[in-house]
Amino acid sequence: MEQIAVGGPQVSLLINILTRDGNCIATTHWIEQLYSKEYQAIDALSMLIEDDINNIESTSFCRHSRLKVYRNCVRTAFNNDLKINRTAKISEDERGILNTLAEGLGLSRDEMHAIEHTIDPIPELAIESALEYLRENGIIFINKRRSEVMIADEVVDILHDIQGKELHDKYALRILRSFSDAELSNILKSHGHKFRGVERQDKIATISHSGLSIRSILSNDLHSEDATQNERKERVKQLIDDMGLDIPKIGVRLQERIDVLTEFLKGLSDFEFSTLSVSGYREMLDALASCDPELEAKIKADFEIENKETIDPEKLKALNVTPFDILYLYSNDEIKVIRNDLGLPRRGNPRTQIIESFASANDRLIENYHLLASRDIQSLNSVGIDIKESEIGSKFEEVTRAIFEQLGMNVDEDLRKSINTAKDQSDIIISLENNDVIVGEVKSFKNGQFAKYSATSRQVKSYVKRCESNGFRVAQVLIIAPEFSEDFINSADMDTEINISLLEAKGLQKILSAYKSRRNPHFSPRLLTKGGLLKADLISKSI
Repeated sequence: MEQIAVGGPQVSLLINILTRDGNCIATTHWIEQLYSKEYQAIDALSMLIEDDINNIESTSFCRHSRLKVYRNCVRTAFNNDLKINRTAKISEDERGILNTLAEGLGLSRDEMHAIEHTIDPIPELAIESALEYLRENGIIFINKRRSEVMIADEVVDILHDIQGKELHDKYALRILRSFSDAELSNILKSHGHKFRGVERQDKIATISHSGLSIRSILSNDLHSEDATQNERKERVKQLIDDMGLDIPKIGVRLQERIDVLTEFLKGLSDFEFSTLSVSGYREMLDALASCDPELEAKIKADFEIENKETIDPEKLKALNVTPFDILYLYSNDEIKVIRNDLGLPRRGNPRTQIIESFASANDRLIENYHLLASRDIQSLNSVGIDIKESEIGSKFEEVTRAIFEQLGMNVDEDLRKSINTAKDQSDIIISLENNDVIVGEVKSFKNGQFAKYSATSRQVKSYVKRCESNGFRVAQVLIIAPEFSEDFINSADMDTEINISLLEAKGLQKILSAYKSRRNPHFSPRLLTKGGLLKADLISKSI
């Protein structure tokens, strides 16, 4: 809190940007663009507020009067230091008091920034020094080689507490998208924003970016002025039902219900990430894109992702964007249309149905993993898996990654992509501690035992060299196939250049089955580094 207070208005505005969903990893250039856009909005709002304050005619304690009270308090806090011959600034203690005052007056974060801008102007350019200040104080990381700014999720949560932000923006958006147009207009009207003739999506965007307190919205702004306490309580209960949230006890009083709702949404992230594997997440994105060609543009706009970035599950997971976050880009009516287009049953929660359909599809592929490995397309079709011959190889890779993820291993897609070249394309990289890695190569094979050792060894040796040239030590090479010929096994045992472990597809399936059946399973990746043909039965017993 002290570091932010001392850092000044530019640091505060940058933190406001960096703590929004989708901005935890971004290039410096993109942060500069977002800052410029934010600055222009704050500057325009500050001039509008100044005009409103200067033209107050009403004697009642209206919105303009509240803005004037806050403006006068900010000016006093800023100029206090001049009385004792110090540089004018707002201290940590003063900012804490101002935050409490703003909450009591029902002001948004944007209004707070705009008013402070009239007293202590925010610099328009040169954010490099402010970013460096944040880096020096351990709030962000900067990768100068890639010109990339990063902020840890745990730090974002701390900054949200300091800002008085009850929820991540993505959860606040879910709530806003469940409101009617009239209710959105009530919120805008409460804070002096234009609401007549404004499109629904623009209303939601304005409220979201204004930084309004979700608690204030649910208890006051949402409702008409003459709404009773019981009507407000019932509306929050209806909101929980509309969002399809499984909350057993919602409380009796209004504030209790708001507390229950916000706490439930805060705890959703881990659960929502575990609902789909990377391959299931990718399939869901592909299916949604076929229903909505504008999907990628929607994701980039909603989560402020730079246009040049590729939207894939690994990138979205790094940005803390879950499969449910993608589905909540659509209104309740829109998501029902998508569910129907995907041919899913029309009863039940449509978002849950869509997630479960891709989770079950992934489970079916894992259950029939051995059929993928042996490229048995007829048997795959007979168990309801519709797949083309040309897709089996890539699907075998994806499902293998999903199995390793379920075993609790760190399947490092970022590292794999960074070391891959147009010529050398490794299938799997598993990160261990101390910059050690396991390089995985998967081989689907149709006719009996896999026997192509010389070609496979040339491939994996080139991957090993790529890893080592990038500063990583390859602890083991792991090759997975339906079965291995005796010559292949002997050649791997006798290879003196690299350490090779071999694992049959049915063996990996057996290990996963044993892992899922244990109450407190523990699987060490080091079990895959023993060398030679691995004994899946023994590994299963050790879990």
